[in-house]
Amino acid sequence: MSGRIRVVVAKPGLDGHDRGAKVVARALRDAGMEVIYTGLHQTPEQVVETALQEDADAVGLSVLSGAHMTLFARVIELLAEKGAEDVVVFGGGIIPDEDIPKLAQMGVAKVFTPGAPTQEIVDWVRTHVGQPAGA
Repeated sequence: MSGRIRVVVAKPGLDGHDRGAKVVARALRDAGMEVIYTGLHQTPEQVVETALQEDADAVGLSVLSGAHMTLFARVIELLAEKGAEDVVVFGGGIIPDEDIPKLAQMGVAKVFTPGAPTQEIVDWVRTHVGQPAGA
């Protein structure tokens, strides 16, 4: 085991815009984390399968399509079904302020809205995901 934080960055749903996800993935990678980017148009099942296969410490979801409530909920549900509740789920995208507390209640650890500095995201992941066990 490398001892580095492992993060899956995913674009679930039909949203075809991934520039922000790629910027975040690059920032996390440049900060020394192992990053697996799933690419566009992933189902929640594919995202969770990747997280399990890659032994991820966290999953970062990027949703711009307006389907955030459904997509985040399904990823969290599937992680729980697979016994992976310890995987930290965070995300960002076009998410209305009034939905952020609802996402937190369902288990989303943090939501970053457009314009969040990449260093803020890196620092948050380091603090809230921390080093994996045995690191």
